[in-house]
Amino acid sequence: MEKYDFDLFVIGGGSGGVRASRLAAKLGLNVGIAEEYRFGGTCVIRGCVPKKLMIFASDYASKIEDSKGFGWDVKTSFFSWKKFSKSMQSEVDRLEQLYEKMLNSSGVKTYKQKAKLYSNSSVILSDGTVLKAKYILLAVGGKPNAISIKGENLTISSNEVFSLKSLPKKLTIIGGGYIACEFASILNALGTKVTLIYRGEKILRGFDHDVRNHVESCMRARGIVIINNSYPNEINQIKNQLEISLSNGNHETSDKVLVAIGRKPNVTNLGLDKVDINLTESGAIDVDKFQKTSVDSIYAIGDVTDRLNLTPVAIRDAIAFVETVFQNKKKSPDHKLVPTAVFTRPEIGTVGLTETEAKNDHKIKIFKTSFYPMGNRISNRKEQMLMKLIICCETDKVLGCHIVGEGASEMIQVFGIAIKMGVKKGDLDATCAVHPTLVEELVTLT
Repeated sequence: MEKYDFDLFVIGGGSGGVRASRLAAKLGLNVGIAEEYRFGGTCVIRGCVPKKLMIFASDYASKIEDSKGFGWDVKTSFFSWKKFSKSMQSEVDRLEQLYEKMLNSSGVKTYKQKAKLYSNSSVILSDGTVLKAKYILLAVGGKPNAISIKGENLTISSNEVFSLKSLPKKLTIIGGGYIACEFASILNALGTKVTLIYRGEKILRGFDHDVRNHVESCMRARGIVIINNSYPNEINQIKNQLEISLSNGNHETSDKVLVAIGRKPNVTNLGLDKVDINLTESGAIDVDKFQKTSVDSIYAIGDVTDRLNLTPVAIRDAIAFVETVFQNKKKSPDHKLVPTAVFTRPEIGTVGLTETEAKNDHKIKIFKTSFYPMGNRISNRKEQMLMKLIICCETDKVLGCHIVGEGASEMIQVFGIAIKMGVKKGDLDATCAVHPTLVEELVTLT
C-alpha cells in the first residue's frame, strides 16, 4: 500500500484553500498547505479587504462635503495617504496572522513556499522537498491580465495599488470592468485626477444596461474622465510623466498607469507539464461538477477554475470539496443566483438576470425607479438612486434585482435570499415598507 505524507495537500493559501484545509483537518485528516506569498490570498492581501478599507477612506471626502448642508462647518479636510496606508497594511498584517493561526490551531501543516505538481500524487516545494498526498487540491486563484503593448513595463496592476508610496496626482486606468471602475471611484474621491480608457462602448460589460448607464453617468459627474471606444497603442516615459498613445489618435499623460483589464487563472509554473490535467479554452483548470480534474486524485476550486470568481464562492467550493471527497456526501457547489456587489461610487448590488438575459427565455415586465435619496436633497448632491426589478409575466417571480446607490451592497444580500427562495412580485407588494428608508422603494414599485 502506497504511503502518503498527507491525506490532503492544498496549493494556495487564499480563502478557498484555507477553508478546505481547516475543514479537512477537523475531520482528523493529515493536511498540508503551501502558500508562496502570504496566507489570505488575493482577497485578504491584495483584493477585497484592502480595497474596502480604501473605499471607507475615500467615502469621507463626500461625507465631509455633504455635511455642510446639514449645518457642519468643517475647516480642513486634508487626507494623509501615508497615515492611511500604514493603518491599512497593519489590518492586512493582522488578518494574515489570523489566517495562519487558524490553520495551525486546526492542525494543518503550513509551508511558506511555492508548491507545484510533481506527479498525480505529489508536489514539490521551492526548496526541492517532494511531498506525497492522497489528494491534491489546487486553490491558487487568479492574477491580473497584462497588456501586450510597448511600455507595458511602465504600468502597475491592481496588485501594486495597495503599496503605492504616495497618491498620484493624475492616474490613467486602462479597462472598464468592475475592478477598473472601483479604483477609478476610490482614487478620484481621494483627490487624484482619474482618466479611464475602455475599448468598449460602455463600462461594466455584462451588467444590466440601466446599471451601466447610471453608474457611468454618475462617475462622470463625480469628475472621472471616461474615454470609451478607445485603447492604448503604446506607453512612453517622458521625463516624470507617462504618455499613453490612444487608438483614437489622442494622447494622455499621467503620473501612473493602472492596467485593470481582467484577471486570468494562475496556472503559470504550477507543474501542469508533470500531469495530464485538462484546461478550458480560457486556460483554467477544467473540473467536473464535483470539482475533480481529469486526474482522479487532483481537485481544483475557486478562481483557478474560472467559473464564478468571488471569494464567498471559493469558500463554498471548498466546503463542497471536503464533503464530497472526505464525507461521502457528493456535493456540487451551487453557483446560481449569487448576489454580487461592486464598490464603485455609487455602488452596485445585483442578483439574477439582466433585462437582456431575461428577454431570451421569458416574457418579462420591468419595474424601476430613480430618485434622490432624502439626504441628497439637503446636501445638494445631484445623484440619484436606481432600483430595478425584472419580473416573469407567467410566474410573477423576480428574475433579477439591480440596485445602484448607497447601501446597495447590503440590500442585495437580503434580496438575494428572497430571490433564491423564489420570491414573487406579489410577495413584495404584500410586504409593509419600513419608512423612511431607501429599500422601501423595492416593495412599493408599481
